[in-house]
Amino acid sequence: MSEVRPRVFFDVSIGGEPTRRIVFELFADVVPKTAENFRALCTGEKGVGQSGKPLHYKGSIFHRVIESFMCQGGDFTLGDGRGGESIYGEKFEDENFQLKHDKPFLLSMANAGPNTNGSQFFITTVSTPHLDGKHVVFGQVIAGKSVVRAIEKTEKANDKPVKDVVIVDCGALAADAPLSVDDGTGDLYADSIDDEPTIDLTKPETVINAVSAIKDLATSFFKKGDLEVSYQKYRKARSYLEDYFPEDLSEEDTAKVNQLKTAVFLNIALVAMKLGKAKETVDAATEALESEAIDDKGRAKALFRRGVGHLKAHNEDEAIVDLEAALKLSPGDPAIKKNIEAAQKSLKESKAKEKAAYAKFFA
Repeated sequence: MSEVRPRVFFDVSIGGEPTRRIVFELFADVVPKTAENFRALCTGEKGVGQSGKPLHYKGSIFHRVIESFMCQGGDFTLGDGRGGESIYGEKFEDENFQLKHDKPFLLSMANAGPNTNGSQFFITTVSTPHLDGKHVVFGQVIAGKSVVRAIEKTEKANDKPVKDVVIVDCGALAADAPLSVDDGTGDLYADSIDDEPTIDLTKPETVINAVSAIKDLATSFFKKGDLEVSYQKYRKARSYLEDYFPEDLSEEDTAKVNQLKTAVFLNIALVAMKLGKAKETVDAATEALESEAIDDKGRAKALFRRGVGHLKAHNEDEAIVDLEAALKLSPGDPAIKKNIEAAQKSLKESKAKEKAAYAKFFA
C-alpha cells in the first residue's frame, strides 16, 4: 500500500452553470477496498458493470441533499437512490468502522443496511456521530468545500435538488497536483476560503485582499460582457465573506468587510438581473439592503434591482413597492420610471385577465 493517500476530483455543475471542482483525499491506508472502489468509479477504468452501465460517476447526479446533514450521490444506474453498483459486484461488505463521522466534509458510504455498499456515497456537512458504526468513512474533501456548501444550499423538493447537480467530469489526481489552479479565468484562488493558502484567518487584510481581487476579476468579466463568469466570481467572493467569522476586528477592518459585502451583494443582484435570474436578483438585493454599510445611493440601486427581480417573477405588487421606494431615493431616474410603468401595466393586464376569467366562469 502506498503511503500517499490517493486523490480524486469531481467537476460539478449546478443547474447547468459552469463547473466547480471538489477534490477528495481517500483513506486507502485505513479502508483500502472502499477507497479503491471510489477511486476506480471516479476514473471509470473498470469498464461496464453487471447492470450494463459504465462503472463511472461521470454524468451522474447528487440525488439527495439535506441541509445541515449531507449531500448524497453515486447512483449512476437509476439516479434516484435505488441503484448503483460497486467495482466488486452489486454490493460489498463493510470494511471497518475505525473512522468516525466527527466533522463536516467527510466522505462516507451510503447503504441499505449492513454489508450493502455499492457506489452510493455521501459528503457530510456537519458532524454526524449517529452514523458511526453504520457507515464506512473512507475519505474527505480537501478542496472545493464551498462547492459542497453550494450543493447543500441549492433549492430542493423532497430532498432532491430542483436543478440537477451533475458530476460533469471526474478522475484521479497526482498527489502533488496543486489544489489551487487557474480555472481559465485568471482566478488563482481556491474555491473555499479554508483551502486558500494565501489566507490567514487571523489576519483580516489577507481576507480583504483576496475578496477584493476576486471581486475585481468579476468586474472585469462584467465589463467584457461575460456575464456568466462574472456572476460566478461575484458569488465566489460572497462565499469567502460568508465563511469568514472574525473575532475582535478593528473598527477600520469591520468597515472594510461590510463595504465589501455591500458591493458584492449589489453586484450579484446586478448581474443576476441582467441574466434574468429573478429569485437570485431578489435574494442578493435583499442581502445588500440588510448590509450595515449601505448608503442611500446603494439602497436605491438595491431597491431598483430587487424591484426588477420581482417584476421578472411576475410579483408586480412587490415590484411597485420597491421601485417607488427607489424613485424616492433617486428622483427622476428614467430606468426606475420605465420599470414602474411596466409593472403597473403588467399588473393591470393581469387583473383584466383575472376579471375576464371570473366573468366567463359565472356567465
